[in-house]
Amino acid sequence: MEYQVHEESPRVLVVDDEKVIREILSDFLTMEGYVVRTVEDGDAALRELERRSYNLVISDLKMPGMGGLELLEKIADLKANVLTVIMTGFGTVETAIEAMKKGAYDYILKPFKIEEVVHVVERGLDRQRLHAENIRLKEAVSLYKISEAIAESLSLEKVLDLILDGVLVEAQADAVTLMLKDPRTGLFVERSRKISPLADSGFTGELNLTELLEHYSHDKPLLAHGLKALKFFAEPPKDRRLVSFCSIPLKVQDRVIGMLNAYSYTRGYKFTEGQRKMLSVLANRAAVSIENARLYEDLVQKNCDLTTVNQSLADNFRATIIGFAHALEESDKYTRGHSERVAFYSSLTARGLTLGEPETERIVQAGLMHDIGKIGIRYEKLNKPGKLTPEEVAMFRTHPAKGKRILEPIPSMAELIPGAWCHHENWDGSGYPRGLLGENIPLLGRIVAIADTYDAMTSDRSYRKALPHDVAVAELERCAGAQFDPELVPQFIRMVDDHRKTQIAAGNEIPR
Repeated sequence: MEYQVHEESPRVLVVDDEKVIREILSDFLTMEGYVVRTVEDGDAALRELERRSYNLVISDLKMPGMGGLELLEKIADLKANVLTVIMTGFGTVETAIEAMKKGAYDYILKPFKIEEVVHVVERGLDRQRLHAENIRLKEAVSLYKISEAIAESLSLEKVLDLILDGVLVEAQADAVTLMLKDPRTGLFVERSRKISPLADSGFTGELNLTELLEHYSHDKPLLAHGLKALKFFAEPPKDRRLVSFCSIPLKVQDRVIGMLNAYSYTRGYKFTEGQRKMLSVLANRAAVSIENARLYEDLVQKNCDLTTVNQSLADNFRATIIGFAHALEESDKYTRGHSERVAFYSSLTARGLTLGEPETERIVQAGLMHDIGKIGIRYEKLNKPGKLTPEEVAMFRTHPAKGKRILEPIPSMAELIPGAWCHHENWDGSGYPRGLLGENIPLLGRIVAIADTYDAMTSDRSYRKALPHDVAVAELERCAGAQFDPELVPQFIRMVDDHRKTQIAAGNEIPR
């Protein structure tokens, strides 16, 4: 707990039932520059300590009512920031040890020499000042660390946790709340709170925001004690006596975006001006970080919204193009359902290669889109029973390049282009449109090529009936290494055979 440093001269409270001793000590200590008050017993001393703060208490050991040792215990209970010196005319080692155990800084034997008393007081206050300087140094280091941690975080929740935890520790508060202004409603709402583990209640009352904002308008953070603090509450804390209240505005460019509030219910413990300044520094750093975190969260949300919109547009584009492809196939009884089957057979190969889910899905989509370039090609020219003319062959062979041109302007479908553009390339370099050789053909194109050929062979065409599965498989094996990737063909056949066995076991009818 921080020792209070007074702007004025150090304050000393003299407690003794003998008036003469009180007057002597008061006169001499006042001449030394101290502010001195005197009381006649322990009860009066406690009342005085609750009214004012003191640096040092000089108390007699034996007094009517409450003696010096009991007063030491009560002062410890108050958690007052004060050193205590015991005076006694019955000085023994045991008495001194007992006084030290109960928190006394030193003791003075009666009858005393006044210079001895002054020396003890000076030594005690010097120690207190050194202790206070060490505390301030630790606070400065701690405040710096908290400020740096706050400045580095873009998470609003983490920033709020750091602020409140820091205030609980550094100000020794019983409770801390942080209110933020809702940008949509303009109302201040409690966003976060922390209660000290030593506090027995989390109720902090309801603030009078009108009074607080009026106080802030004079550019003054609030530090108030006791009854003076209650004017800033619409509803004071229940069943708790508010000892001290500190409220700091969080400002960004002269706009109040929130308020940091610290509460003390501990008897005799009031926040100091030094602590108020420390909280002000923390609040200034926190305000900027909170605003940055809010802007970052807003940016993330807008980016998510934009991503969702873009994805929706991409899905609509994809659905539209697939719809065109389906419409194209539906107009021809021989190719109806061809793209869906190619997509399915392609997915079997992808699973056989143990490709990941995203890659498998891309292969399925490529299978669906592989013949999109046939839009604009007249099927009646291609579905005649006889052999195609050189002109008709040339027209047919334009569909891979047309597919590429259709998909290219659509960013979300660009990754499907190899399936449309390269499914008529041959392993030995004899295919079209570019005559790619071996592994220069994209994997997507090599997979779709096998699935496309298998489905074409096992489906009815205008110029022939569907071929049996075994015949189609034999043809794939014969063309492996020439038309098809020789490593993919066995994978494809194995996966198709497994699929057929599964369908037969389930009692489903499959083509022979």
